[in-house]
Amino acid sequence: MSPHAPVPPVAPFACFVTGTDTGVGKTHASATLLRALHGAGYRTAGMKPVASGSEWRDGHWHNDDVAQLRAASSVAVPLGQTCPFLLRTPCSPHLAAAQEGVRITRAPIRAAFDALRRQADAVVVEGVGGFNVPLDAGAVRWNTADLAVMLSVPVVMVVGIRLGCLNHAVLTAEAIRARGLPLAGWIANRVDPDMLLADENIATLHASLDAPCLGELPWQLAPAAAAAAGRLELAPLLAAASRYQAEAAGLAA
Repeated sequence: MSPHAPVPPVAPFACFVTGTDTGVGKTHASATLLRALHGAGYRTAGMKPVASGSEWRDGHWHNDDVAQLRAASSVAVPLGQTCPFLLRTPCSPHLAAAQEGVRITRAPIRAAFDALRRQADAVVVEGVGGFNVPLDAGAVRWNTADLAVMLSVPVVMVVGIRLGCLNHAVLTAEAIRARGLPLAGWIANRVDPDMLLADENIATLHASLDAPCLGELPWQLAPAAAAAAGRLELAPLLAAASRYQAEAAGLAA
């Protein structure tokens, strides 16, 4: 192809990244996915609708997860679109919000997501904690599973390869499908360098999860998304997203 030839358009893409637990590497996997999508020709934007745990730095509130997603995105967007609810206390979001007198509501998240989709070809939305984490404990109770349903996009599950991952992965996959969402794929993230029989556990996940494995991320003392991007296989994910969009369009017709 000529260096001056137009770049072929890509189909719009979005996904919701969840994890089998907190601390399984969702942010690293999401940032790696953003880098891989950009390498495939997408203009990318990461989003973390709710983040708890931030510190005042350089004149604004800083959260490491949000910063990593913004660094991995190829489209520059306002911080409020990346993270509509940036909370200070490092605890469950509904508790952090209560500490600050904030209510985590749907409308700002929906508006930010829609704005990102207008600016980027691919939007990767990272959840918080596991798949079913409370976002509000008041009169209007909702959680991260409700958030994924609201966005109505395919789900990518990050499995932290450590003791207990088999049970956590199967239960999370069941919870995703119970909400009517497709599990478009899963990523094995080696978070415990000393885990016994890690390869055998991953093989068991392949046999147990009726979804494609998008890749394995090795254990790293300081994970680097750019270096890991080549380890992810995008084709199954993009195919699953395309099928889901076609089915949704058929139901809406």
